[in-house]
Amino acid sequence: MSQSRVVFRGMFLPYLLLLPQISVTIIFFLWPSYQALEQSFFLEDAFGFSREFVAFDNYAALFRDEGYLRSFGTTIWFGFSVTFLSMSMALLLAVCANRTVRMATGYRTLVIWPYAVAPAIAGVIWFFLMNPSLGIVAYWLKAMGVDWNHYMSGDQAFAMVVVAASWKQISYNFLFFFAGLQSIPKSLLEAAALDGAGPIRRFWTISFPLLSPTTFFLLVVNLVYAFFDTFSIIHATTSGGPVDATSILVYRVYNTGFIGQDYGGSAAQSVILMVLVIVMTAIQFRYVEKKVVYS
Repeated sequence: MSQSRVVFRGMFLPYLLLLPQISVTIIFFLWPSYQALEQSFFLEDAFGFSREFVAFDNYAALFRDEGYLRSFGTTIWFGFSVTFLSMSMALLLAVCANRTVRMATGYRTLVIWPYAVAPAIAGVIWFFLMNPSLGIVAYWLKAMGVDWNHYMSGDQAFAMVVVAASWKQISYNFLFFFAGLQSIPKSLLEAAALDGAGPIRRFWTISFPLLSPTTFFLLVVNLVYAFFDTFSIIHATTSGGPVDATSILVYRVYNTGFIGQDYGGSAAQSVILMVLVIVMTAIQFRYVEKKVVYS
């Protein structure tokens, strides 16, 4: 069976069709990235009227700052915690939704709903749920003997923002895992069942390996989400506290630039964060993708 090919008669038409996306990329990514890189080599006043070239002094000051170095560890631990929790819960829910059960459509709809919630609203929701005085979750924890007070405990505050960020991302991961499970041929699972393989063995030997492209894609997306898109959740819940326990790198960029008025230092932090995410993504494509099976 022959396949038809799309041929552009004019050489400018393909570039014209790509122009909107290229323009968005240049205006909202490449140009701001260049400005941040340039600004990181200067020391500016609070009003931006004058600036002095300081070369790599902003970067050197960051790596002499113990608080900033602690933020590195906090960010890495936060990123992998959110990624693992959100993906594992989404996979579990997708497996449950993939089974033939009553009210399956309503169940899938309820699971997807949190994806429509803005990150800041998600932070506010969990802020009230886990409020030591009013929160229902805090009440349940105290009933189980847990003295919950995230205002005083950095570990508890960290756990709260991880749960809030993961809850927000579960729906997104669920959509992809569920679609991946739906695409697995039923004949493979039926053949394994006839050979005596139980549900758990069928999942780990057939379903999960076939989900490896989806899992790899979500791994990259979730790490980027945890590093960049969780600012509003942290800002709405803990504001980086207590004692910088939840101050990840993206929040420190905001705190240094908008609160501390150190634009050069803030730009240097944003450049370092961007390089860190690029390196981590490259490592994933270099080593993790080798275990992905696309057919």
